[in-house]
Amino acid sequence: MNIPNFLSLLRIILVPVFVIFLIQTEYDKALITFTVAGVTDALDGTLARLLKCQTTLGAYLDPIADKLLLVTSFVSLAVFGIIPGWLAVIVISRDFIILLGIAVLSLMSVAYEIKPAIVGKITTALQVSTIFFALLYQAVTHDFGYSWIIGLCWATALFTVISGLVYMIRGVRILNNSGIEEVKK
Repeated sequence: MNIPNFLSLLRIILVPVFVIFLIQTEYDKALITFTVAGVTDALDGTLARLLKCQTTLGAYLDPIADKLLLVTSFVSLAVFGIIPGWLAVIVISRDFIILLGIAVLSLMSVAYEIKPAIVGKITTALQVSTIFFALLYQAVTHDFGYSWIIGLCWATALFTVISGLVYMIRGVRILNNSGIEEVKK
């Protein structure tokens, strides 16, 4: 067990803590927990590269921890009416479709490399920002409306759909190219 893997495990452990704070309407504590989990996400990859301790376990654990945190956050915030339910459906559907595509490629024994697209990175930043600001809005006293958070939700939805389409197009290209190579053999 190295430090980056420990941080990924810590992020997984923080997920139920985050949900418990939401259930208890302790939005300030939920915000702190989400922020700490986000910091562990930034640290684990950076430390793995700097300390040259990238592991197979870490390669699986980090994205699982990331998806667990984001999916749980979107579902929970939607269930408690903090963000629109339609946004949670869009975010989760995109992730499900991507995982389904990976499963299809793996089942077909098609070699592929997962490279994050720029639009995917923007999408992740928007998703994290949406959760953060929705929680911040709930946690602090404010004199401004909620409409700007709805605008952020729409931007997040738009980029989530676009990035989903980009990954679907990549998957289809990988499948088409693998079929061409097999015909040539």
